[in-house]
Amino acid sequence: MLFQGLFYGRKKLQLETFGVVGLFISAFISSTIAPGGSEAVLAYLVDSRQHAVEQLVVVATVGNTLGALTTWWLGLWAAKKFPAEAVLSGKQRKSLQTVRRWGSWALLFSWLPIVGDGLCFAAGWLKLSLFSSIVAICFGKALRYIAVAYAFV
Repeated sequence: MLFQGLFYGRKKLQLETFGVVGLFISAFISSTIAPGGSEAVLAYLVDSRQHAVEQLVVVATVGNTLGALTTWWLGLWAAKKFPAEAVLSGKQRKSLQTVRRWGSWALLFSWLPIVGDGLCFAAGWLKLSLFSSIVAICFGKALRYIAVAYAFV
């Protein structure tokens, strides 16, 4: 009987932990080139009330920010291998100029679907400050996750 109780408790702990780890993985993947639905995972976990809302928001924000930084690093790598003038069309160069003009402030919108990945990639390509990029990305993504989480509390 005692063994059964311990096993059940351990299994429940594993499932609860997997929910948080799953949220982190979903948030990371959602912020790279691959599509994802981290908002739905966050909403489900908030609604299940098994974890503190603040913990879930932090986990999602960190995962999503790290995913965006992966895209930023890909942009930095691409800039070293392929100069913008040789690879981009006129319209794409104009978009790059827009990010150059707004700088890291543009990354406050890195949470937007499709557009956000391009902003992070362009920021890396333009070699924007890593520190200011992290701050802007994290702030924008945190605000989005706070809005999603508190819509389900």
